[in-house]
Order: sequence, then C-alpha cells, then structure tokens
Amino acid sequence: MSRRTAPSPSAQEGKKQGPASSLPSPGGGGPGDGRGAGGEGALRKHAEVRASRSPRDIAAEVLATEAAAISGLLGQLDERFDRAVELLQGCSGRVVCTGMGKSGIIMKKVAATLASTGTPAFFLHPAEAVHGDLGMIVSGDVVLAASYSGTTEELLRLVETLKRLGVPLVVMTANAASPLARLADVHLPAAIDREACPLNLAPTASTTATLAMGDALAMALLEARGFTREDFALLHPAGRLGKRLLKVAQLMHHGDALPAVGLDTPMRDAIYEMSRKKLGITAVVDAEGRLAGCISDGDLRRGLEADDGLMRLTAGKVMTRNPRTIAGDELAAAALQAMEDRRITSLFVCDGDGRLEGVVHLHDLWRLELF
Repeated sequence: MSRRTAPSPSAQEGKKQGPASSLPSPGGGGPGDGRGAGGEGALRKHAEVRASRSPRDIAAEVLATEAAAISGLLGQLDERFDRAVELLQGCSGRVVCTGMGKSGIIMKKVAATLASTGTPAFFLHPAEAVHGDLGMIVSGDVVLAASYSGTTEELLRLVETLKRLGVPLVVMTANAASPLARLADVHLPAAIDREACPLNLAPTASTTATLAMGDALAMALLEARGFTREDFALLHPAGRLGKRLLKVAQLMHHGDALPAVGLDTPMRDAIYEMSRKKLGITAVVDAEGRLAGCISDGDLRRGLEADDGLMRLTAGKVMTRNPRTIAGDELAAAALQAMEDRRITSLFVCDGDGRLEGVVHLHDLWRLELF
C-alpha cells in the first residue's frame, strides 16, 4: 500500500504545471481543488456519486479506510520504535505530549493513556507553551509530539526552544523529510494512504493512525515497566475497571468493625455482637484467634426452631464449623464469584495460619457495582 506523505516543493510545482486532479488534493488549493472550469464539473460529478451512496456504505468505506491506515503502520515499525520506547522508559521526569488541532486532541488521549498505565505524562498546548507554559517542562522530561505534515508552525517554534534547552524529542509524522522529523531525536513514521474523508481533507485516518501509534507506545512501555493489574487498580480507584481489581483486604471489615466472639461466649453476647456489627453474622475464634466457625442469622433461626434452650448454650456449641474463607490478596471479583457459587452473603478472611483477619459482605461488593 502506498503511503501519503507531505509533497516536496518540486512535486508541488509539477502539480501546478500538470493537469488538474479530479479530486481535491489532501492539503487543498491549487488546480486540483476544483476551482477551475474542468474541476467544477468533476467535483459535481463526484458529489452526485457520493449523494447516491447510503450512510451505511459511507460508514463501511470510512471504517475500511481507517482499518487500512492502522494496518499500514505495521510495515513502518522498525528500530526507531524500539529507540522511542527506550527513550520514554528511561525518562526520569514526565512524557510531555503535544500537538495542534486534531493532532493535539489525539495527543491529549495519548497522554491520558500513558499516565493511566504507569508512565507519568501530561498534555502541553504548543501555542500556550511558547507564551509562558514552557515552565511546565523540567529537567528529565521527554517531549512526544505529533504532526502529520511535520510542518506545523506552532510546534516548530516550540521544538526550536526545546532543542536549545536540551529536551529529548520524539515525533510522530508522515514525512521523514519534514522539519519536525529532522529536529527529532527519534522520528516515528505514521504515514497513511488517504484520509477516510470523501474529500480526502478532514483528518480522520491520519488521526486514527496517530492514536494507534500512541497506544502502541503506551502498551510497550506498560510491559517494559512490568505494570500489573494491581498497579492499574491503584491508579483507577474510582473507575469500574479499578474497582474490579480491588483486593479483598481493601474492602473487608476488620478491627472493631469485625464481628467475632470466643468459643465460650454465651449466645446472648454472641447475638449482641451480631446486632452491634450489623452484618448478620459473627465469627467464632479459638484462644489463638484462629477461625473455628461462624454463627449467622440463619443459624439462629434454625437453632431457635430446634432447641428452646439455645440461649443457654455457648457460641462454640451453636456455630457452623469450617465456614468459607478467602485470602486477603484475592480480587474483589473473586470474592463475588465465590459468594454467587455457594449462595452465601459473607466470606471470612484468614491468613495462612487460619487466624481471622476480617470479613467481606455481599453488600460491600454491591457498592462496587460489580454485577
């Protein structure tokens, strides 16, 4: 697949002297923009063809074009990608993402993805940077910039200053001969064949390709840093994804909130403990603090139906032995699955020696919206 790059000045001159193109050029302007007599008729003809297509046909063409743009990046991967990852991984500061227009919007997303997967990053607007925000860049930072043409004026002004400050620069652009690519420490090619826009003007496939390359960098860095599911949960405590990765130990009731009585505790006191802790259950532990059993609301109902003298017994006589347990380092999602499988509402948390550490209740998991 041929890949579109920014034309050289000589190529532009050739276009001016040659016949007018029937479709607008990617950059617009010139005889190929349809402003000549022949061009107007060609544009009307193409407009009629486009108007006859269904929205679904247009959508299919857009998706196919953008998918091809991403696939085309595979052939452009080489040792430069490895160098970019090494440079970003070795960064002792932050990755400063920047870009203008649609590329800038894409780079905001790239910065967010990097930051959420273990690589500190933020977005810096290039126009704001040269009006004072350059102070946000500190020693140890690396700049990651995107410009399809590689000629964006605001970025060039920023990059010239960055080079004087000695800040390393990684640039994603389609044109290896562009000023930005030449100034970069590492140039990552991200050329496409054409935009998904029927006019071949609006940044569509090119921005999709840039975003995909940014994602590729973020995921390569994720693996290089050994970033884990647990790390992800720490950075996403409020999101649903992060909640699913919370550990049982982070959710369990422990300390004074943990309902627990001894084997010799009178049932009256055991019931009071259940009522005070409001979980509908209490653990029963031995003298060493190991879990011996439990008493639930259901155990009380069944006990009262079977024995009028229940209140004269001790917790050790009434308890259900060997209740279900879970380790504190298990995921909250695993606790939910265990409760659903066994049709229970609580799981006790014990250490490796069976000593009671806490209890997790179904209601705790409901609040996480794991269902």
